[in-house]
Amino acid sequence: MIRYDAGDARRIQHLTKVYEYAGLMGRMERLKKEDQEILEAAAIVHDIGIHRSEEKYGRNTGKYQEIEGPPEAEKLLASQGWPETVIQRVSYLVGHHHTYTDIDGMDYQLLVEADFLVNLFEEGALPETREDVFRRIFRTESGKYLFRQIFSQKTE
Repeated sequence: MIRYDAGDARRIQHLTKVYEYAGLMGRMERLKKEDQEILEAAAIVHDIGIHRSEEKYGRNTGKYQEIEGPPEAEKLLASQGWPETVIQRVSYLVGHHHTYTDIDGMDYQLLVEADFLVNLFEEGALPETREDVFRRIFRTESGKYLFRQIFSQKTE
């Protein structure tokens, strides 16, 4: 992904932070090895649709990323020899990581939470926005713990 995003320091920094948080959270939640691998692979490629979205639509909204990301993720993961079952789940996660309803699986929930931990900081979200996101999105103990540590809030 660093080669894929070469020259785009902001996106490389973003994906590495999401990857690290997702991996940490998966370990904190004691995911099975296979689920941890899927989570980490999805975290690495979660925003892979940004460049295609910008080229095709002139912007990179979440919905466009969800459309353009899965085919790109599938190509990249296949070129690296990932098993088809992993590729399909990662593709699904990439195609849904900006959809916050009907979250089906701990890998999906953790990816969304890790992305929010990074986005809330990078976007300079106001405390009331962070608190709203916390209430609406965060479900895992690891995500809640990290949120509180990062943003020094006692949100319940």
